[in-house]
Amino acid sequence: MKARRADGGWPWLFVLPTFLGVGVFYLWPLLKTLYDSFTETGPFGGSAWVGAENYTTLVADAEVYRAILNTVVYTAIVLLGIPLAVLFASLLNRPGLRGAMVYRTLFFLPYVALPTAISLVWRIIYNGEYGVLNQALKVIGVDGPSWITQPWFALVAVALLGLWMSIGFNMIVLSAGLKGIPGELYEAASLDGASRVQQFRAITVPLLTPSIFFLSVVTTIAGFQLFDQLFALLGPTNPVMPKTQSLVFLFYDAAFVGNDRGYAAAVAVLILAVVGLLTVFQFRFQRRWVSYD
Repeated sequence: MKARRADGGWPWLFVLPTFLGVGVFYLWPLLKTLYDSFTETGPFGGSAWVGAENYTTLVADAEVYRAILNTVVYTAIVLLGIPLAVLFASLLNRPGLRGAMVYRTLFFLPYVALPTAISLVWRIIYNGEYGVLNQALKVIGVDGPSWITQPWFALVAVALLGLWMSIGFNMIVLSAGLKGIPGELYEAASLDGASRVQQFRAITVPLLTPSIFFLSVVTTIAGFQLFDQLFALLGPTNPVMPKTQSLVFLFYDAAFVGNDRGYAAAVAVLILAVVGLLTVFQFRFQRRWVSYD
């Protein structure tokens, strides 16, 4: 018994660095942010306890509701990339397809590239006067809008960029899921006379639901963290930014432009609460449509 007790401290010693990292880089910032949300920062530093005043202001702020709506719309559009990725991954997973690895690499490149660099390239594409997109629309007789200077067009432009960037990662995850589907299922379905479309609906999609569920959770969390594409594509001085800003941009504006750290902390707590509730909701209802058999 004494020997066991003497050895019992070694496991804790090995996991201590991990516990320290979690405590210093996760738990402490979380608790500090929660505390700051109940304070007000002075113009020369320092803070004073103001209770729930920041949350009262948050509830009454119309910009918060606009930012929530913008973030939800952005996330909903980016989530459309999941069914597109299911289709593309299934096409690239066909046996005997030449150059499948090359196609996968091309789809994955936008995901590994710097979001800021990609946003600057798409800023040129979206340009209302000489952008490639509007020039292509002129060929078919359509006058394209000013994509990044009109509120709803700007939000859609940012969301389409996010959708395009997410497809590569989605395809990698779904391709791994497709590798786990036994080929015997497709052979049996073919012998029963099922077409490729029927096989896709009855075999591929149901057996990919665990991967689809994972991607829906990850994409939703990433969608509510929208900032870098928005900042780089539209720019902080863009007149449409107040009507297109996300929750994270609202946090940035309050913390680093308005120097209202207490209110910014309240916005951060709101983001955490919304993401947490959505994640719990997704896990709660995934039993109704996710198949693990």
